[in-house]
Amino acid sequence: MSFLPLILIIVVFYLFFIRPQMKKTKEQKKYREALKKGDKVVTIGGIHGKIVEVKETTFVLDINAAKITVEKSAIAGEGGAQIGEQK
Repeated sequence: MSFLPLILIIVVFYLFFIRPQMKKTKEQKKYREALKKGDKVVTIGGIHGKIVEVKETTFVLDINAAKITVEKSAIAGEGGAQIGEQK
């Protein structure tokens, strides 16, 4: 009977913290695997670029005539209309 509160705390912790994080990680991985040549992205460092080549574990990004190679895990999200806009 004294283990019931401990088990309940573990279940609540799993449902509210661990499970949502696992789901988010799975969605991010699926998004990164779906990226293709020509997609505009932002890295976790804030670099905006366009994918010019897709390799097994990396992307080659074009950033204003410079090309850099980044790990797939370094992609934070979509670049959108911000890439290439000049004021």
